[in-house]
Amino acid sequence: MNTNAIRFLSDEHLLRDVETAAAHERGATADLIALLGEIDTRRLYLQQGYSSMFVYCTRGLCLSEHAAYGRIEAARAATKFPIVLDRLADGSVTLTTICLLANHLTTGNCQALLDAASHKSRREVENQVAAIRPSADAPPLIRKLPESKASTPVQAPNTILSKPVDASAFTLGEDLPAPMESPNRPIIRPLAPERYKVQFTVGPDTHRKLREVQDLMRHTIPNGDIAQIFDRAITVLLQHVERRKIAGVPRPRSTSDAPPTGRHIPAATKREVWARDRGQCAFIGVQGRCDERGFLEFHHVVPFAAGGETSVRNLELRCRAHNAYEARLHFDPMAVAPRIATDESSTGADDACQLG
Repeated sequence: MNTNAIRFLSDEHLLRDVETAAAHERGATADLIALLGEIDTRRLYLQQGYSSMFVYCTRGLCLSEHAAYGRIEAARAATKFPIVLDRLADGSVTLTTICLLANHLTTGNCQALLDAASHKSRREVENQVAAIRPSADAPPLIRKLPESKASTPVQAPNTILSKPVDASAFTLGEDLPAPMESPNRPIIRPLAPERYKVQFTVGPDTHRKLREVQDLMRHTIPNGDIAQIFDRAITVLLQHVERRKIAGVPRPRSTSDAPPTGRHIPAATKREVWARDRGQCAFIGVQGRCDERGFLEFHHVVPFAAGGETSVRNLELRCRAHNAYEARLHFDPMAVAPRIATDESSTGADDACQLG
């Protein structure tokens, strides 16, 4: 595709073309998965001079290790359960979903599990897997990480891969290396229904504070259980943040009936707007409501500068991106005006975007 021509597509055509391209990519991915599954079954990678499917994919097909892992795992699942290819092609499940479910699929539960995972996020599918095969609670653990050079990131205790993959060890029917995880990335992972593993690294000051809290709370938590301490601490922090951000208090004061004036949002108004919008961005787009719950701000539907009042009916929650978007839409419509090509076959300067 001519990348210069893309700049002159109308918004409608751009969205249509990207949806078409995404559908083609899903179809191509499903085809690749089917082909890899047959190559794996016939072990054709051996005659090509590669010791395993993993080596064939990374060296012969120039896929990254992560991409090779996901596609081989999906190919082996699709060989057993062809319905996987249909779900990949129609976009109801992703390669990540297949990799998470692959070891749990059986002839009896395949369709039900795929239906339950349809259009679900990775976090939701991880919860689904935890319900299928619960794991025991992670034991409390505090240990000092080994010293590392400045150029080498600190390795987290449970990082999946701690050394380069020995790809020659992975052949037909054997387990693939687990996908690489960022060593410094905090981990929140479901172990069983309503049970989660939380893992992160702290510095010396935080470690000292934790030990002091454990000592001071021996009367109420004799074993110094970190999970109980964490729960109490996060509860206090949540109350503090809710009080500061959305005026969340257990016993709110009586409010005045006088209409609000100025830009200041009264505490009672904040609480009512937050409860009504359920702590979620209330922007409604073409394909539905925004589901963002972070970086939320109070947004004047009719801008305050344009005479909008600071009241419950004129306030809604917006994520930062949609708040800024609507501000530009109101005060600078040219910045978000749809691009309209006067002649779609031309890419000249005369086809510059215009206000629709």
